[in-house]
Amino acid sequence: MKVLITGASSGIGRDIAREFAKKNYEIILVARNIEKLENLKKELIDNYKVNVEYLSVDLSNRVSCINLHQKVGDIDILVNNAGLGDFGNFSKTDIEKDLSIIDTNITAMHILTKLYLQDMKKKDSGKILNVASIAGFLPGPLMATYYASKNYVVRLSEAIREELRKEKSNVKISILCPGPVRTNFNNVANVKFEISSLSSEYVAQYAVNKLLKNKFYIVPGFQIKCTKFFSKIIPTSILAKCTYHMQKRKEGK
Repeated sequence: MKVLITGASSGIGRDIAREFAKKNYEIILVARNIEKLENLKKELIDNYKVNVEYLSVDLSNRVSCINLHQKVGDIDILVNNAGLGDFGNFSKTDIEKDLSIIDTNITAMHILTKLYLQDMKKKDSGKILNVASIAGFLPGPLMATYYASKNYVVRLSEAIREELRKEKSNVKISILCPGPVRTNFNNVANVKFEISSLSSEYVAQYAVNKLLKNKFYIVPGFQIKCTKFFSKIIPTSILAKCTYHMQKRKEGK
C-alpha cells in the first residue's frame, strides 16, 4: 500500500507519515525543504524498515502539481496536507502572500485531488484525506484568506463525497478539521493561541485511524467538535463577531 503526503517535512504531515510507517505503508514524502525530507526519510527507514521516497516540490506552482502526478501516478492514499496561513486585516495583508495561500491551500489541493481521484475511480479503490481546519466552517476576519481557503477544502470535499456516494464508488474521501495544533504553522502565520492546542502527534494518530475507518469529518478534540456543532446553528454574523474577537486575542505581537 502506498501513501503520498504533501507538506510532509514538519508538523501534521510529518507525523501522519510516521503513523503510516508504523502500519508498514510505502511512503512518498512531498515538501520543499530537502534537508527535512532527507532526515525524515532516514528516520522512517531506520525505525520502521519501510520504503520511503521523497520529492522536493513547490506546490504553489500548478505545473509542479501536474508534474508530481505524472511522476507518482499509482497510489492508494493521498494526503493533501500542505498549507499556509497569514494573520492581519485583509486590506493590509501582503497580496503576494494571499496568492501563495490560495495557490497552496486551494489550487494545489484541487489539482491533486482531481488527478488522483480520476486514477482511483478507474480502479475503484483508494482514499483521499484533505486537511482542512475548523476554520473551514467559519468566517475568518483577520485571517480571511486562510479561512476562505479552508472553506473551499470543506465544500469541495463534501461535494465529491456525495458524487462518490451516488456512483456507489469504493473510493473514499475524508477531511481533517483540527483546531489549534502545536506546529510551525503558527510561526509562519504569525499567530499565537490562548486556548489549549493539541499536539501534532495526537492529531496525526487520530486522523489516520479515522481515515482508515472511512470517517468523513475527522474532528479531533471535544472543544473543536463543539465548535463545529455550533457553527451550524449560530448566524454567520454572530460567528464572524466571535471569530474576530478570538483572532484579535491571538494576534502575534
